[in-house]
Amino acid sequence: MEQFWLSSLEYLKALLKFNLTSIIDVLIVAFVIYRPGALIVLERDTGLEEHVDTGVKIDGIVSAEFLVNLFIPKTPLHDGAVIIRGGRVVAAACFLPLSENPNLTSELGTRHRAGIGITEISDAVAVIVSEETGIVSVAVEGAITRDLDEAGLQDRLTGLLSNRTANTISSLWFRRE
Repeated sequence: MEQFWLSSLEYLKALLKFNLTSIIDVLIVAFVIYRPGALIVLERDTGLEEHVDTGVKIDGIVSAEFLVNLFIPKTPLHDGAVIIRGGRVVAAACFLPLSENPNLTSELGTRHRAGIGITEISDAVAVIVSEETGIVSVAVEGAITRDLDEAGLQDRLTGLLSNRTANTISSLWFRRE
């Protein structure tokens, strides 16, 4: 029986790793290659339902084409954030709290301040693409890493998301009542 649980755990880890890799690949194609202005929030352990409720609820499969279309300028869903939960787009055009950190550079606009702001109050990861410059950034725990290329974005997201996924799966499977 123990062997069954271990093989099931390994299968689940592999499945989620594939899903995580797919999401990271989609984000790279959508934002490093196309570079539309965008704010994507990847929900982790802290629920973001309060922020999902401020936008337009969607239940869509994450794809580069879908994400790029959500951020076409002058369309209804262009402004605000897209929130991804469990590999699905759950909402678009969401309002997020702006960071009030006085030490942020004046180069950062509203999109960046919102991306940083959501990571100050949750464990979410925000991917931000500047509409003006196309520069890709990642915010986590109230800090921002800017000017990421394809490899940099992949490394950053993999580091932030893969360990947490494995730990979450292990805690679910081996939790003691």
